[in-house]
Amino acid sequence: MKNDTNAPIYWTQLQLQEWNLHLAATSNGLCYVGSPNKPFGELADWAAAKFSGRPLVRDDDSLKPYAGGLAEYLQGKSRGFTLPVDLTGTAFQLDVWKALRNIPYGQTKSYSDIAHEIQKPAAVRAVGAAIGANPVLIAVPCHRVIGKNGALTGYRGGMDMKTKLLELECGAVPAAAGSLRRV
Repeated sequence: MKNDTNAPIYWTQLQLQEWNLHLAATSNGLCYVGSPNKPFGELADWAAAKFSGRPLVRDDDSLKPYAGGLAEYLQGKSRGFTLPVDLTGTAFQLDVWKALRNIPYGQTKSYSDIAHEIQKPAAVRAVGAAIGANPVLIAVPCHRVIGKNGALTGYRGGMDMKTKLLELECGAVPAAAGSLRRV
């Protein structure tokens, strides 16, 4: 399905326990999951930069499947996200995000692991930048990427969110290399 350059970007807000996330979708799939407890402005700024001229329209009903899928994951009832995503980025970013979606639930990889997987072993920093630009937190599980030494590293959603997501998947706070299952 081709994106209509005038079609709205639909959004909703998922509020579940301590989670408060803005979600957005195009007619092709989920295109944005925001950082927790951030104002609507974060979504509005992102949409203006990525989908210039397309209006943001709140549509809780249309986004129920996405909100429901994320809620099931956050409640530990689901181990993955099967609904469509609509990712817009460079070819390199899309390769990185595809590699992220291949990291199994409860497992982690390092930035260099991802660089090798996309056959760009010298591009570890660029991989980090692409991961930082991931617009669809959780559904494109960039929280599963850790430092080569096992340390937790930066995360657009904040380190608290990354820790909570890894705790959910692994059952314990990752403290060092070896506390998480690496693939």
